[in-house]
Amino acid sequence: MNVRSEMEKLVKTLSEYQRAYYVDSKPLVSDMEYDRLYDELVRLEKEHPDLVLPDSPTRRVGSDLSNDFPEFRHTIPVLSLDKAYSRDEVISFMDKTIAKEQRNLSFVAEEKIDGISMVLYYEKGILVRGVTRGNGEIGNDVTQNIKTIGSIPLRLSEDIDIAVRGEVFLSKEAFLEVNSRLDEDKKAANPRNLAAGTVRRQKSSEAASVPLDIFCYEGFWKEGENTPESHLEILSYLKHLGFKINPHLACFSESKEKSEAMLRSAGLEGRSYSFSEMQDYIDFKTGERKGLKYEIDGLVFKVNEIRVRERLGYTEHHPRWAIAYKFESPQAVSKLLSISVQVGRTGRITPVAELEPVALGGSTIRRATLHNQEYIDNLELAIGDTVSIVKRGDVIPQVEDVIEKNEEGNTVYKIDMHCPCCHSVLEKDGAHLFCRNPECPEQQLGALTFFSSRTQMDIETLGPKTIKIFYDAGLLRKVEDIYTANYASLLGTRGIGEKTVSAIVESVNESKNRPFKTVLSSLGISEVGKKSAEILVSGGFDSFERLKTAKEEELMAIDGIGEKMARIIVESFKNPQLLETVEKLGKAGLHMSVSDDGQDSTESYEQSFAGTLWCVTGSFKNFNPRSKAMEEVEKRGGRTTTSVSGKTTHLLAGTGGGGKLKDAERLGVKIVSEEEFLRMLGKGEEKSAEKEGQLELF
Repeated sequence: MNVRSEMEKLVKTLSEYQRAYYVDSKPLVSDMEYDRLYDELVRLEKEHPDLVLPDSPTRRVGSDLSNDFPEFRHTIPVLSLDKAYSRDEVISFMDKTIAKEQRNLSFVAEEKIDGISMVLYYEKGILVRGVTRGNGEIGNDVTQNIKTIGSIPLRLSEDIDIAVRGEVFLSKEAFLEVNSRLDEDKKAANPRNLAAGTVRRQKSSEAASVPLDIFCYEGFWKEGENTPESHLEILSYLKHLGFKINPHLACFSESKEKSEAMLRSAGLEGRSYSFSEMQDYIDFKTGERKGLKYEIDGLVFKVNEIRVRERLGYTEHHPRWAIAYKFESPQAVSKLLSISVQVGRTGRITPVAELEPVALGGSTIRRATLHNQEYIDNLELAIGDTVSIVKRGDVIPQVEDVIEKNEEGNTVYKIDMHCPCCHSVLEKDGAHLFCRNPECPEQQLGALTFFSSRTQMDIETLGPKTIKIFYDAGLLRKVEDIYTANYASLLGTRGIGEKTVSAIVESVNESKNRPFKTVLSSLGISEVGKKSAEILVSGGFDSFERLKTAKEEELMAIDGIGEKMARIIVESFKNPQLLETVEKLGKAGLHMSVSDDGQDSTESYEQSFAGTLWCVTGSFKNFNPRSKAMEEVEKRGGRTTTSVSGKTTHLLAGTGGGGKLKDAERLGVKIVSEEEFLRMLGKGEEKSAEKEGQLELF
């Protein structure tokens, strides 16, 4: 007997049986027959451990070794979705998208599963990594736990590289069964919480004991490979590869007949609608929700045409081609005990409702936002009123309505026009009140905490509590003080020892290595977050000196910079206090320009690409990853973009260019080959770069 061939045959057979059972819900053999074959495979693997295959079904059992869930940077966009709470908001999204494209479009609607977002990475058809969404850029590698989920294929039907997004969930029935076995203090509030805890179990053998499931809904290919033309085709292809697709989808177009034809062409189940039947569909899904075997908290509407998606692109937080309709948010009733007022780092005043504790959406709510005075006035809200509470987006609690007025005779609450922290007179700007005192302690603490936070300068030893200690001692007031403070002056007081001081000094010094764009986004300038900082740098505003002299029209010429943002940036860099902060940070050794980051200064290159806007598609011999080609463009004064539009002047096209190449041809954009690009850079044919090991997906 050829042992290897026998093991390969058993793996293939058992994998087919698993797909039939977990994905298609159509068992092909009895449990006894499956167990017989499985036991035979286990026996052979024990006798020949060197022949164990990476996609063997035995890998789903899990291990008793502890996992540490290392971080992994996603190679695809893993963003949240914009939200809608009414049919009209969904229709408005569709109408605006169609108007922008000036052509008929179709949309696919899917159930928004109340579970855990997961990205599955495959190389040559083998599952190599399962990663949580995390913050959208970096997630945790939970591969060993993900492999225990029977509906996730360990090997695809084709040997391709692909990243797939899906939602891991636990059925209502399974939740009740598993939760009943847990100790009282370990019981989960809902299926989502239990699923989230399971994918982070330290031992994958424990994760294997919970019958998690998954629905997959997006696929991402390498740039230059044959990405399907529509979302329906993506779903159909994912199903072909072995993924479990939610059959409860719907297609919307200008006619029900066209929607039916599109579903039929893709070989998918689903419901067909015209745009005029939107309310019928939402009513149907709202009524069907309770009868489903799993929890859903809304519906997701997506543009079906993939090339249209590429043109629409993304904001910093969500794709412009999709929107989530949320069912009526969970509500609870409570009594308003008092209203406290918070001061944010920008000076914005936010009233907060202090409530009698009430259970809502799996947690106990004691506080809820009231937004601003205008919101309070509209509710005619007074202390002592009985109010309804909702979780907008199922995340942030807010007071929704007044159910019963108080019996104490209290009138509508009015925010004191003096800052609750520094007592300065508040100013109104739009619907909000602001404290404009730059010396306000709450604002200063907020700015220091934001600057030091993990998502900004990442000074890990300066958390909110530590910052408060040094603030109260008078050592920290402004962000520049972080680099000049004598932390050792508090030795022996307030629990601060030599190790603490040493760690703070080390992490403060280490933060001086952060790149210019991180320093820029950490200053807390309104409208200038991480994405905006990247856009500014790509647009040539790659130093504080350049930003100080920026004009609104120059900034607005950059894709992604609007009139409001341009105005705020110009005004901010006229502020003496900000300029003083920037100067002192420079003296402290922080990076004041991109050239300080250790990259080549654009000043050393002839600005031969000035006034051009470049996009890139395909793969290259000399630029791997291809972002290196765009770096060459930026060094020479050009700007770069991720999608082809009417403003794009050049498309650098490598091998296998797809939709971007077609768009460039349609729009008359100049298409540049790699050979021509090298000549433009003043370089001849160069030696091909070695391929990097990490799978890079667009």
